[in-house]
Amino acid sequence: MPTVLRIDNLTKAYGALTVLNGVNIEIETGDVVAVIGRSGSGKSTMLRCINGLEKFQGGTIEVAGHKLGSGKSNLRALRTDVGMVFQSYNLFPHLTVAENITLAPKVVRKLPKSEHPELVKSVLARVGLSDKAESYPDELSGGQQQRVAIARSLAMQPKVMLFDEVTSALDPELTGEVLKTITELAETGMTMVLVTHEMGFARGVANKTVFMNEGLVWEAGPSAEMFDNPKTEELRCFIQPNLK
Repeated sequence: MPTVLRIDNLTKAYGALTVLNGVNIEIETGDVVAVIGRSGSGKSTMLRCINGLEKFQGGTIEVAGHKLGSGKSNLRALRTDVGMVFQSYNLFPHLTVAENITLAPKVVRKLPKSEHPELVKSVLARVGLSDKAESYPDELSGGQQQRVAIARSLAMQPKVMLFDEVTSALDPELTGEVLKTITELAETGMTMVLVTHEMGFARGVANKTVFMNEGLVWEAGPSAEMFDNPKTEELRCFIQPNLK
């Protein structure tokens, strides 16, 4: 499969604190990649660099045909092809679910109003919320709001989806709802990169896992191999207490 994301020697620092210290990753179309590691290892910062939310000092990122690094990047075009879902849902509370979903396609893609209902119907069906189009965010559970956030990203028809610890603020039952939705997306062939602390999910759903440590990709490979036979003591110590 063609490469859809390539990161070469990515470095990022906040003042004297180096967060990413030469990260190299290659992801193919259709991959579901779990990014794991301790807090402070650079996982979320890397994701934010991929989506142009953070500037970085060295290296390059090529994602879905967009190159970030030297020179200016067209961030609007980038974010049309690269969706991102955050830990906090970031839904507009004064807009209905349908309005939250259609806002970006209307503004960025100039999607005609006549096509809005079909788009809303399609993406809500994919996240199991077909009956919530006219609801407001505060009428939904946390898990439902997170699934609406996923639907909102899907509405832009991205080539790559990034998920930044999207279940960390949810209780176990709601976490299950969201992970079920992501699993179903994986089964459709959606290319996804997920920063997660859900080790069972990483092992069972992601076909590849990246373990980050001290701002580096410490280990990377097929998920089953990494969880069954970690090559480094750092990964072994990390997954043993976390794997359910």
